Amino acid sequence: MNPEQFVSALQAKGITLNQQQIDQFAAYYRILVEWNEKMNLTALTEEQDVYLKHFYDSVTAAFYVDLNGEKTICDVGAGAGFPSIPLKICFPDLAVTIVDSLKKRIGFLNHLASELGLTGVAFYHDRAETFGKNQKFRQTFDVVTARAVARMSVLSELCLPLVKKNGTFIAMKGSQGEEEMAEAHNAIELLGGSLKDVHTFYLPSEDSERTIITIDKVRQTPKKYPRKPGTPNKQPLE
Repeated sequence: MNPEQFVSALQAKGITLNQQQIDQFAAYYRILVEWNEKMNLTALTEEQDVYLKHFYDSVTAAFYVDLNGEKTICDVGAGAGFPSIPLKICFPDLAVTIVDSLKKRIGFLNHLASELGLTGVAFYHDRAETFGKNQKFRQTFDVVTARAVARMSVLSELCLPLVKKNGTFIAMKGSQGEEEMAEAHNAIELLGGSLKDVHTFYLPSEDSERTIITIDKVRQTPKKYPRKPGTPNKQPLE
């Protein structure tokens, strides 16, 4: 998918990019490739791959959840900024918070935001388990998202504590999404969530399967969650 095809594909989904936004994506690609020579941000560096498998793939979240208006979104384990920075470019009114456990990546994101002229973005070097216990952030976000970070039962414990009541958790998965969902039902309910939808689709031109799971936050998350760093991964909720 080249930049022109990317713009057309989003247009077909009702997302129209202006020239500034098109330029921001071009700069994002250039900066990502530059920094990737110094640190491992992505295995994909070809323009067609980045535009399809990172940029377009990130924006697919907006096909299923309305991100218009001044919503707050927290991206857990965003790595090189996916999906929240492409979403921020497309929806400039979003207030984006990214939490990532690697300090170098936070350095990259700060540089990226400055170069792209993004405002209303905040980056935190922290473990998701610790961040989710912080009263300043706990249960304050309209939307919490994560893309390919951990299995659904683990991811729910990292993300749902950050979602405000009546907010939405968006889990972006590959082909295994529905299977993971089956084993995570109890954990999601325990953490105050309720499954809304499971959307399965294929990336254009490449036909690789993707799953987007949307979960409504219907109750407060019990105070004991998330458990201490490392525990959700070692002992997933059943």
